[in-house]
Amino acid sequence: MISYSNQAAPTAGGAFTLIKLREEILGLYYKPGNTTENINNILLYFKQEVLGPARLAGQVLLVHETLNAKAAPRQAWVYNPGQRRVRRAPNVAYDNPGTASDGLRTNDMTDMFNGAMDRFTWTLVGKQEMLVPYNAYRAHSDKTKVKDLIRPGHLNPDFMRYELHRVWVVEAKLKAGQRHINSRRTFYVDEDSWQIMAMDHYDGQGNLWRYSDAPSVNYYEVPTFWSTLETHHDLKSGRYITMLLDNEDKPRDFGYQSTPANYSPQNLRTAGVR
Repeated sequence: MISYSNQAAPTAGGAFTLIKLREEILGLYYKPGNTTENINNILLYFKQEVLGPARLAGQVLLVHETLNAKAAPRQAWVYNPGQRRVRRAPNVAYDNPGTASDGLRTNDMTDMFNGAMDRFTWTLVGKQEMLVPYNAYRAHSDKTKVKDLIRPGHLNPDFMRYELHRVWVVEAKLKAGQRHINSRRTFYVDEDSWQIMAMDHYDGQGNLWRYSDAPSVNYYEVPTFWSTLETHHDLKSGRYITMLLDNEDKPRDFGYQSTPANYSPQNLRTAGVR
């Protein structure tokens, strides 16, 4: 898959800067015929290029995401255009800040949650009904302008849709002796699609700190049900960041063909100056 999108973190006054991104994903595990035995523990390859603004343009992140992170942790590299060097990036994991996120999301909040699960104890609490962002086609539409969607404090509710759905409640508690900015997280997972629809984040004192949700739509051409936006709110500062804003860009291309050879660290410098 290849996509072009923006992320924005509005200030209290409503001003925001769009960070324009180009992202590629090659999911080996999802290809028909592949098994856990023939993919060399690689779940997917991920490449992210910053296209703008100018002060950030040219940065490239490459990730080899593993299926079994305990057996072999993810490998990551970054290309810095100022230094013209490719460096290993072991900090692209857990609670380190995400790309150009202004500290509003961590690396393991990408796609609501990703990466190693070993720092938390996971519990299936049960099932409940709750209102979740679903069938968010107005927010997804190419007729919706980003400037109309972004509002101080939250996305414009005129473009949002919430439905009552059954969700699985999964709780992750930080293990004793482990480090993370969250002491606990609660995930609300759609019963029908297994998409994480919403998430509560708790600080070190056990107080609710952040809230995330993933307004989602059906991508019938795949087919799959997946997020069209991803929004993370800091309830203490009143700020938020929203990602995957592709309304005014090309739609996600799920038919994009690539090979593992395109995701080698040696190719990063070429990608950054393209």
